Amino acid sequence: MTGETSFWNIEVWRFVITLALLFGGMLLANLLRRLIPFLRKSLIPSSVLGGFLVLLADALYKAIFGQSMFQVATLEALTFHGLGLGFVAMALRHTDKIKGKQARRDVFNTSTVVVGSYLIQAIVGLLITITLFYLIGSYAAAGVLLPMGYGQGPGQAYNWGSIFQGYTEYPAFKNGTSFGLTIAAMGFISSSVGGVYYLNKLRRSGDPRAQVANAEEIEDLSADMVSGRGEIPMSESMDKLTVQMGLVFVVYLVSFGAMWAVTLLLDKLGGFAVNTVKPLLWGFNFLVGTGFAILLKSAMGHFKKTGLMQRDYINNFMLNRISGLMFDIMVVASIAAIDLSAFAHKEFWLPLLLICVAGALITYAYNFWICRKLFPGYADEAFLSLYGQLTGTASTGIILLREIDPMFTTPASHNLIYQNLWAILLGAPMLLLMGFVARSMTWTWIVLGILVLLLGFILVLQFRSSIFKKKKTEKV
Repeated sequence: MTGETSFWNIEVWRFVITLALLFGGMLLANLLRRLIPFLRKSLIPSSVLGGFLVLLADALYKAIFGQSMFQVATLEALTFHGLGLGFVAMALRHTDKIKGKQARRDVFNTSTVVVGSYLIQAIVGLLITITLFYLIGSYAAAGVLLPMGYGQGPGQAYNWGSIFQGYTEYPAFKNGTSFGLTIAAMGFISSSVGGVYYLNKLRRSGDPRAQVANAEEIEDLSADMVSGRGEIPMSESMDKLTVQMGLVFVVYLVSFGAMWAVTLLLDKLGGFAVNTVKPLLWGFNFLVGTGFAILLKSAMGHFKKTGLMQRDYINNFMLNRISGLMFDIMVVASIAAIDLSAFAHKEFWLPLLLICVAGALITYAYNFWICRKLFPGYADEAFLSLYGQLTGTASTGIILLREIDPMFTTPASHNLIYQNLWAILLGAPMLLLMGFVARSMTWTWIVLGILVLLLGFILVLQFRSSIFKKKKTEKV
């Protein structure tokens, strides 16, 4: 009958099958990590390894049956929404105020390292792809996807690769999404290789911090961390996890509504608003979601203070689990969405190879140098956490940090959590430039010049104390 759903129709099951295959890949990867010492020592996250397993399985499936196991649009949607939902969950969590002048300084310095790394990655990436543009006709603006993939992760790499791929005014970036997603995937490899190399160097030097056995198994978990005082019970008419999921998805829905309303206005304006501001807005869906999550958290805090709300509905432990789930799905889906056929063209794989290798080396060198300048008391911990985040994700940084600081006794993990707001503010100019860099070759050169100036500003911020002290000494 017309309008009826046949439950044996493959379309009814396609989304569930996609999730099952992605989760199955992660479970298999996790099993392999437990069984194979080399994989366990490599510190490659199960979601990353799972993504490559799914990508390989899909390639074999295509070779046999002539089609993919997945709809690419589904994988790309999971990547896009995984980023937004994960950030909303993180933003909803309760956070303690930063105490102490030195702690606040370290948090700010951490944000400058993060933004400085983004800028260096973008500059190096653009120098490589601009050069290759004149030599072999590669996409000139492709290099700016290096910080999106390495520093920001698969979600942003997909967002901007997709936007560049969809441009009509300037030659579109063919296979732009696969380019960005491959950079993100290679970032995880770079994080693991660089992190393991650094840890082994510490072990060979006899550093006792690097001799921790099974650091990944150490859990600092208590009942208070799972459920705080004054919170709603674990299970009543509505399960506590359901409440957390509800808050995350409602905030994300409100974010969508806000972006949609702004889009309607931009469509009426046309021209620059549609071609530049519109993709910029949707490319930063995670920032819009973060903003609304902070508003909701502030409103709930106000309601509780005034007595309008008696219990606390936010649970950090579960929100951490939700964000972890969303980021794992984002990572495995992003790698599975890579189009391997794009590697047949030198205009694709040559710049990709060069910027990924250069990105890993320059990020390692810069973070090694700057962490010793800004965090002399815990330079190794700061390096591992920041290098892991700036080539993979925050989770990768934590994985590397736990190898020498399993109980998080140094401020490194604290800095990683609280630096986000400053990083967003300091990194905003660079993120805005993403909407212009691929508009024309002239704009690509202009953006490169502005990025160099921004890097100079960040370096001044990082060495502000030394600069001011020197000026005072000269006056005396």
